Amino acid sequence: MKLPWKRSGAPSNSDGDDRLARNVLWKIADSPASISAFSSIIAIVSGLIVGFVIMLIVNPGDAVPGFLTILFGWLSEGSRSVGDMLYYGVPIVLTGLSVAFAFRTGLFNIGATGQLTMGAFTAVYIGVNWGFLGAAHWIVAVLGGMVAGAIWGGIAGLLKAFRNVHEVVSSIMLNYIAMYLNTMLIMQLIYNRQYARAVSPLPSALIPTWFLRDVFPGSSVNVGIFIAIGLTVLLHIILNRTVFGYELKSVGFNREAAKYAGMNAKRNIVLSMTISGALAGIAGAIMFLVAGRHLEPVNQLMQEGFTGIAIALLGLSAPVGVFLAGLFYGALEQGGYYLQLFDFMPEIIDIIIAVIIYFSAFSLFIQAYVAEYLRRRLGAEVELPQGATIK
Repeated sequence: MKLPWKRSGAPSNSDGDDRLARNVLWKIADSPASISAFSSIIAIVSGLIVGFVIMLIVNPGDAVPGFLTILFGWLSEGSRSVGDMLYYGVPIVLTGLSVAFAFRTGLFNIGATGQLTMGAFTAVYIGVNWGFLGAAHWIVAVLGGMVAGAIWGGIAGLLKAFRNVHEVVSSIMLNYIAMYLNTMLIMQLIYNRQYARAVSPLPSALIPTWFLRDVFPGSSVNVGIFIAIGLTVLLHIILNRTVFGYELKSVGFNREAAKYAGMNAKRNIVLSMTISGALAGIAGAIMFLVAGRHLEPVNQLMQEGFTGIAIALLGLSAPVGVFLAGLFYGALEQGGYYLQLFDFMPEIIDIIIAVIIYFSAFSLFIQAYVAEYLRRRLGAEVELPQGATIK
């Protein structure tokens, strides 16, 4: 950001409140990331306002307590509801990280659903049949899901790198291939005819809870939350602190320039989609290596992969931002569960999330509007996160 004056030289004839407001605006304008974060906050607030208006129309008397339940329902039963919030948020965090990683490297991985599906089937298959692994059973099952997702994502990467097939087209088609393949493989390999679903994984394959059962008694949380935290930190380091991450982002920003600089663009495209697919595969494994949840041979796409797109947008494609956005989604899910106590349908949560997604898609417009406001208020050029400048 180019300043027409130093801060110490800024006009000082305004009152204290005005100076405070201007100082806040300076801090926002100094950081393009702050402008991006502000656009996400606007998207969240807009979604919540729309949800509240709908609740007022449907049931005015319970609108306020119902809305407060949406916001704070994840705290309504203490540690139990907090644990369930973490449980529901983990798969969304991982699919969000999957999409965000591809975004940061210039690719649009809309195939997280297919990668998640293949990861889920592989993990459950290992969980059903490889009981000889003992204590390492669940670890191998998760790793198997990761490998399956990586392979499925790598296919789209290979098509993009060597045949210039757009990853959106190939990953959408791979979603449907995964859906039908999943149904076929369940029916042939792990079908439980009595319950018309996949056979339950062995107890040794279930994701352990460790000490979390004592911290969040009665909840479904498991060590998947630690996996999500570890992967968030790892991806942050890779993207922002390593040469490998720099090369991946460079290829995404400008493939030809990266090739001119000596980077292997094709290899990096394949690796980016492979890593993205691996993250979605881990999400699939964690979703179904739990007691009480089963794969079913139905030709229906798993929505968690598409929700990950929204979470990636809301989290600004930054690993830490995606983690927080995923937990926010988990909190909304918990709020929706308790919302039924006030005679509201939980679909209101879906409407809120849909509006948030809608406004997230307009993030660039919102960022430009905020930057223009800062330019007029401060009299300075304001740089957007994408490198553009509002003069």
